[in-house]
Amino acid sequence: MNRLHRLATAGVIAFAVFVCPEPASAQLVVFDPNNYAQNVLTAARALQQINSQIVSLQNQAQMLINQAKNLATLPFSSLLQLEQSIQRTQQLLAQAQRIAYDIQQIDRAFSTTYAAASSSIPHQALIANAQTRWQNAMAGLQDAMRTQATVVGNLNTNRTQMSALVTSSQGATGALQASQAGNQLLALQAQQLADLTAVVAAHGRAQNLESAQHAAAQDQGREQLRRFLTQGAGYQPTTVQMFH
Repeated sequence: MNRLHRLATAGVIAFAVFVCPEPASAQLVVFDPNNYAQNVLTAARALQQINSQIVSLQNQAQMLINQAKNLATLPFSSLLQLEQSIQRTQQLLAQAQRIAYDIQQIDRAFSTTYAAASSSIPHQALIANAQTRWQNAMAGLQDAMRTQATVVGNLNTNRTQMSALVTSSQGATGALQASQAGNQLLALQAQQLADLTAVVAAHGRAQNLESAQHAAAQDQGREQLRRFLTQGAGYQPTTVQMFH
């Protein structure tokens, strides 16, 4: 009897365990490897796409920076100093004394002061013309030396400007700055050529005035010699008493 009672009790307990469900906290989580791999691949593709977008944005930003550098202007300018140097040279040429760089004035001088000496010109006029020609030659030499002194004075300014322009060109951050530095170097070269032209012109003017003076002096000397030989009866020897 006791044995049957124990068997019945064990059967009831086994049935209860089989029928009653387990608590929710004891449920097992099912892991799907295929689903996990698919999620990892999706996340990797999304991350790669984000990295590509970041690289694209970086390239666009660098392109804009480069464009800004190419459009940046050169912070140094030597145009004002170059213009002042050219103005000084031009003013000096405009201040040429007596016979200046004027075609009408030159033609008028060579038709009067430097004209051939003739018998109709009074002796005092010949002397006055000779003095005027000498003064013109001296003025031309003085103007030439003044021009040379001005050009020599510009050399130090040109050296400073050239050094600054070369430094700016080497440190240019973009195409515009490099181009502007090159243009200013060309302007400096043009200014130096202008100074050289002024020196050549002033020196040539002085030489021409001196040559014209010599040519006119020779012609005037021949006329004065002719007048000396033809005026009066010439020299007549006579007897003179020198001692009492």
